[in-house]
Amino acid sequence: MEEKKKNSKKILTISIIVVLLIIIIVSIFLLYVRERKVNIVNGKIDDWVYEERDVINQRMTSSQFSAGSSFTDSAMSSSSSSNIGFSTGGAKDINNFRENIENGYFPISTDITHNGLFYDYTFETGNVGGNSQELFSPSYSTAVSKDPVSEQDEYYMTVGLNSNIKESDFSRKKLNLVVVLDISSSMSSGFSSYYYDDMQKNAEDEDKTKMQIANESVNILLDQLNEDDRFGMVLFDDQSYLAKPINLVSTTDIEAIKGHILEIGAQGGTNFESGYLKATELLNEYKNVDTNEYENRIIVITDAMPNYGETSEKGLLSYVEDNADDGIYTTFIGVGVDFNTELTKAISDVRGANYYSVHNSSEFKDRMGEQFEYMVTPLVFNLELNLQSDAYEIAEVYGSDTVNKDSGSIMNVNTLFPSKTTSDEEVKGGVVLLKLNKKDNSSDEDIILNVSYKDREGKEYQNSQTVSFTNNEEHYDNTGIRKAIILTRYANTLKDWILYERSDGDRRFLITVDNGIQDCLYTEDEIYRILGENERTSVELKVSEEYKEIFSNLKTYMEQEINEIQDETLNQEIEILDKLINI
Repeated sequence: MEEKKKNSKKILTISIIVVLLIIIIVSIFLLYVRERKVNIVNGKIDDWVYEERDVINQRMTSSQFSAGSSFTDSAMSSSSSSNIGFSTGGAKDINNFRENIENGYFPISTDITHNGLFYDYTFETGNVGGNSQELFSPSYSTAVSKDPVSEQDEYYMTVGLNSNIKESDFSRKKLNLVVVLDISSSMSSGFSSYYYDDMQKNAEDEDKTKMQIANESVNILLDQLNEDDRFGMVLFDDQSYLAKPINLVSTTDIEAIKGHILEIGAQGGTNFESGYLKATELLNEYKNVDTNEYENRIIVITDAMPNYGETSEKGLLSYVEDNADDGIYTTFIGVGVDFNTELTKAISDVRGANYYSVHNSSEFKDRMGEQFEYMVTPLVFNLELNLQSDAYEIAEVYGSDTVNKDSGSIMNVNTLFPSKTTSDEEVKGGVVLLKLNKKDNSSDEDIILNVSYKDREGKEYQNSQTVSFTNNEEHYDNTGIRKAIILTRYANTLKDWILYERSDGDRRFLITVDNGIQDCLYTEDEIYRILGENERTSVELKVSEEYKEIFSNLKTYMEQEINEIQDETLNQEIEILDKLINI
């Protein structure tokens, strides 16, 4: 009996302790909910924690897109049984160049990149089923093409970026994603104006500000996340703010989060470093995640004009590189016509990194459909092509931000991302173009191409092929290499024009019969550093008489080539040339 009483007391004591523990846990949870302002609706948590500085900030809301908007992208439809291709990392468009021209502003040379331009088009890659069953199956095409100015024969080769992945078999991994949103004062300007032209410019002068479009863009991006993805968000002006801790989408009230995002306004300076490091902190606990299951990525939405904290290209680059080494990759989305491509081009030239520019919500909406899966899924790393030949050496590489020019035999590409294939089996941005120097007095025309690369699990691959220039007369193996040559000459001419005009007529940048259309000598210049290291002011668009004549000749050449390859998509470049010729 005594034993029974002891057991009863023990059970009662344990029961009381359990009840007290439950009360304590519930109390702590309710306190957390109250302090963090977490709302729970239908089992979903609104874990938004950011509070704006109301004294400085005027809230801006959007009327164009509702918090619950969604869409699908059908622009690049293809058969699910066809293979996808690849495109290189770095720049994924030249929208900032086009928008500056359209609005009467003078671009800088980094606004137009070869790989960004290539990604605007699809290319026949010369692939005839591939020479291997590996992840990456390169194909090679050759051409001898006369420079339209010097009329000298030039030798080219494309590396076709093919895969052996069926579109129906492709799927991205689960995503641990942190969005880093720039909320600095420069985001209060309109998309078609330069903030630093007039620090007192009233944002109400335009229908929508960069901040409003950026907010809408984040919400469009959220529509692409799956229940088993994780999402967090950081904001930055002259300091950084945790807006939302990283949690599973399945447990998050995404509609409530979208509503908070639409209320964000612009304020303060621009401390990119602080925002990026806080995002890194959020992802640090996932550095050792199973890479077969999860991908870690930071998406930065900014106009890229840092003026607080670390502002140097080298310093910011080191943060992105360190994260890449830890398996945390970065995407930059530039907003506005004054988006600093010079800085972003440099820091996106990193393993697993890429960047886009956006100038309206519709543009971003079109981009973030099916393309989101490709944007966040790097598949091939550390691609190196070694060219062995007694007759040829690599002079230039076009279509990749990562180029080793110290050797005449090496092409490096940090990252390949998956890319859509059309019904005609052309790949969006699917080539890298090599310009070759032909050595004198060489009879052996064979070129041995050795490729090595790693997949996303770190497994190494190698393959080798032999290519020959069987015809030294003007010829093109296919329309893909011909299109790549046309676009490269177009881009080189525009880059040299930009540097010629901005350097007040430095003749090193003038295209002549003697030098032909050559790769521009510089991509960075002190000319661009007008206010500060990263802050851009506008320069009125102008074209000298020398370049009006050059553009007229380029237009004639391109129209002839467009007719030859029957590709009217290139006419958007003719429209740019017309605008410049008629300035």
